[in-house]
Amino acid sequence: MPVETKNIPSTNGVDESPSVVTSIPTVKVTSQRKPFIQPDDNQRLPHTGTARVNVAATYEKPYGTTENGWAKRHQDKTVLQQHCEFFDSDHDGVIWPQDTFRGFYKIGFGIILSLVAVFIIHANFSYPTLSGWLPDPFFRVYTANVHKDKHGSDSGTYDTEGRFSPQHFEDMFAKYAKGRDYMTIWDVRDLLKGQRCIMDPIGWFGAFFEWLATYLMLWPEDGKMKKEDIRGIYDGSIFYTMAKRRAAKK
Repeated sequence: MPVETKNIPSTNGVDESPSVVTSIPTVKVTSQRKPFIQPDDNQRLPHTGTARVNVAATYEKPYGTTENGWAKRHQDKTVLQQHCEFFDSDHDGVIWPQDTFRGFYKIGFGIILSLVAVFIIHANFSYPTLSGWLPDPFFRVYTANVHKDKHGSDSGTYDTEGRFSPQHFEDMFAKYAKGRDYMTIWDVRDLLKGQRCIMDPIGWFGAFFEWLATYLMLWPEDGKMKKEDIRGIYDGSIFYTMAKRRAAKK
């Protein structure tokens, strides 16, 4: 099996252009999980490895969510803060447990599952967002510090400051979905296993809960979670769409 390489233009007057080596036959996992690389003839997403602070940019959507002026209206929020905005209905930067309950209920979770989500989210994600040392008796989440809720064993799409990393997002589909534009529950299983860090039970459970909630939320009839829908969850734009769709059915 040959070593897989990708040539890049020569620089600094060097005749031979360096090659980017992405896999070697002696390490099988590097051939099984190949990272995303843009086609040479269609570089539509510049600086793929550079995290975007306020747009969930992907290869198909290099400008993020542009519908209804989303990107422009949210240019002062990180992508992680955008993800949380739907649950902060009064936009005061504080998410109470009842806010989370109402948010999950609006997008189709029943009473029981919404209560479970409240318990998991606020029991684990409240304290890191506080400015002081004392815990909040109301278990509120403060979106100004929500980047502190970043945990391990995830996809790495959010960085530790709440930005969105196009490379890590695209890698999920390149490595675990064979480059398809959707993921199945079996792809998610491989993702959770492949991204698992040693001695990280909180990260393991956090990633499992987030992907379980994602699947239950989207609940694809054909078992395929669309790439664009998953991207919409990262920046939170799909929550409004789902809430409106559900409200229209009543």
